[in-house]
Amino acid sequence: MIVSLLMLAAVLLLGTSAAQIALQGEKASRNDRDRQIAFQAAEAALMDAELDIENSPDPAKSRSKQFSKGSAIGFPGDGEEPCGSGEANTNLGVCRRAPDGAAPIWLTVDLLDTASSTTSSVPYGKFTGQVFPNGKGSLPGKLPRYVIELMIDSKQAANADQVSYVYRVTAIGFGAKDSAQVVLQTFYRKED
Repeated sequence: MIVSLLMLAAVLLLGTSAAQIALQGEKASRNDRDRQIAFQAAEAALMDAELDIENSPDPAKSRSKQFSKGSAIGFPGDGEEPCGSGEANTNLGVCRRAPDGAAPIWLTVDLLDTASSTTSSVPYGKFTGQVFPNGKGSLPGKLPRYVIELMIDSKQAANADQVSYVYRVTAIGFGAKDSAQVVLQTFYRKED
């Protein structure tokens, strides 16, 4: 009887440890899935920002003219807030470059702020009219967001009389859980 009890205890311990290993594997796959969803959402936000810069398919919302080759129209000037903020602002998410030695704008902007009066980042589709499904099942919990920084193109600025710009786009995507977040960044030059 004692041997039977010891065998049952050993089988119980083996069963418990096998269940814990299975649960850990399921958690790891769920976290990886959330990260992949967030990564894909951030990539979609980068593409939405490129559409915003180039030529929005929604002419009523398009801001592509302010992103023309030698123009800094709509970008904040010195002494102003570094980014346009507020959902109603047509310059929402448009940021000037930080001064030399200061932290880059993408590090100082709160990409998680979604309050309509204080947000400085653009939700997916705001200026392009694109639709991004979110909020249910294995879809992202929130819309991805982005900011666009004006950067001087140092290669062309040295060779040309006219200043040329490139844009640093920083985007954040969310997983099925809002805590899963991926931030991606790219540089984009508009072709005129």
